[in-house]
Amino acid sequence: MPERAPGHKEPGFYVSFSCPNEKQCQRALLSDNDVFLPCNSSGSQWYFFLQDGTSWSHTLSSASNIEIIPDSGVLIRSPLPSQTGFYHCQDEDGLQVVQYEIDFQDVSTLHITHKGLGQKPLRNESLSLGGKGIVFTRWEPWQDCNRCGGLGERKRLGYCYIEEPLQEPMPCRLYLGGRKVWSSRMRPEMQVDACHVPCTALTSDYVPFDNFEITEESGSVWLTCPLGSVYRPILWEADNIPLTWQSQLSSQDLDTILEPSNGGKQLRVFQPAIYKCFVQQELMARFNPVPFPGTAETLREEEGGPHRGKGKTQEGKASSILKGLKLLLLLGTVLGLLGVLLKIFHPSQGKSSDQVLLVK
Repeated sequence: MPERAPGHKEPGFYVSFSCPNEKQCQRALLSDNDVFLPCNSSGSQWYFFLQDGTSWSHTLSSASNIEIIPDSGVLIRSPLPSQTGFYHCQDEDGLQVVQYEIDFQDVSTLHITHKGLGQKPLRNESLSLGGKGIVFTRWEPWQDCNRCGGLGERKRLGYCYIEEPLQEPMPCRLYLGGRKVWSSRMRPEMQVDACHVPCTALTSDYVPFDNFEITEESGSVWLTCPLGSVYRPILWEADNIPLTWQSQLSSQDLDTILEPSNGGKQLRVFQPAIYKCFVQQELMARFNPVPFPGTAETLREEEGGPHRGKGKTQEGKASSILKGLKLLLLLGTVLGLLGVLLKIFHPSQGKSSDQVLLVK
């Protein structure tokens, strides 16, 4: 689980919604984030009208990332922006049950801002396509705070919409259809803000855990939070310290990277630590670090190196002292012999001395 790149998907939470009138609805969503479109009808069949380049094509579930679940709905894993279009469900008699008009907006162009850093969302812009269209961001409601009992963060998603006078706004790609229009303004947004809420009793019967290893070759590893989604509040902690979007957007935290395309479901780590992830304030998983192979030996070598050097120095000093003692012992022996000789020859030596003194 931990060594998975941002493109990896696993079973879990999928955003799902129903049409208000149960027949037809229009929605903007983010690409590369799984979505489930329900259709509760026995013997139902699905038809897809997808945008392909500058034309609309009628296809069935030939795409490898689309799975039809009988009598339940359709699951789209990592939807592409090119899969924007109409998803039509009919019952066994050929009657329409529901039609979803979905704009999968390119998450790679996601514009992220943090209110605490004074960053501003995108401004409205005019769009000239024979009319007086205005490009703007339609914001979803704020998600719940990702942490309780302390300072946390909440986020909300915003989607590109185009509105013309006296007409209902439409998601940008659905409005444009097959027309090729490029604008840096036509992209989704994510806004983050600080929050503080009290804790409620949340318990988890089972908290999965896993080990991860940062190899010398990779230098980093991806961790994935189970049941996390860009559409749900997520919190990561490193050694019980919260990892925040504010720190990342202000370049204060360089040891971890929250993946923007999935709302922080995945975390890239560069340093060993105990990492925990929470979804809607509930602990979902814990990741324990595995040290580099040979790290303990390296540490022992690093710790032992100075001591071994010191030992060699002490050994050298001891050797020098021993040599000095040997020299002193030899000198003492020589002096002792000289003393004996002086005693033997003491009388003559004394007379000689007296004679010398008399001469002076």
